[in-house]
Amino acid sequence: MKKIFTAMLFAAAMMTATVAQAQIKFGLKGGLNVTNMSFSQDVADKSNRAGFFVGPTVKVGIPLAGLGVDAAVLYDQREAEAEGLTVKQRSINVPINLRYNIGFSSLVGAYIAAGPQFGIAVGDKSFKWDDETSYDISNTNFSINVGAGVTLLSHLEVGFTYNIACGKTGEVNVWNAAGSTWEQVTKGRANAWQVSAAYYF
Repeated sequence: MKKIFTAMLFAAAMMTATVAQAQIKFGLKGGLNVTNMSFSQDVADKSNRAGFFVGPTVKVGIPLAGLGVDAAVLYDQREAEAEGLTVKQRSINVPINLRYNIGFSSLVGAYIAAGPQFGIAVGDKSFKWDDETSYDISNTNFSINVGAGVTLLSHLEVGFTYNIACGKTGEVNVWNAAGSTWEQVTKGRANAWQVSAAYYF
């Protein structure tokens, strides 16, 4: 019993020491994204366009384990063009990623990261091709981030991420004059390639 109690105290002391060594850094993150819009049915010719994102970020790292977490609150604007109509999806996104950090030296390191992202749409949510057809953006969206990057001088990070939409991010609706209602024709999804830079103070 005494040995078990001693082992528990040792484990608790190790956990306390690990948490005490955790590094918390705040910073600013921004970057560019290229949206890949797709529909569940082939209803429109599409082309990708560049957008951007920016906002505050925080990073928590545990040096001994190489593990960490980063999170941000980002204003995100994505654009795509379908049949001559430019759709702008503006949202406040909150990505939360689990990270694994690899330190090559005190000057250069690398990381891989993945995690969920939650978004709330802001701004215009409906875009009309004409009086009978529209593209309506969902009020909320959920996606998964997968990415990697490098850390320079312990303050600057440059990364690449693929953001995968889970479920629909919008839908094409057509006005049914006979029923005087809007009817969903197809669901839309907006994945995005992202390149980012973050500076931690």
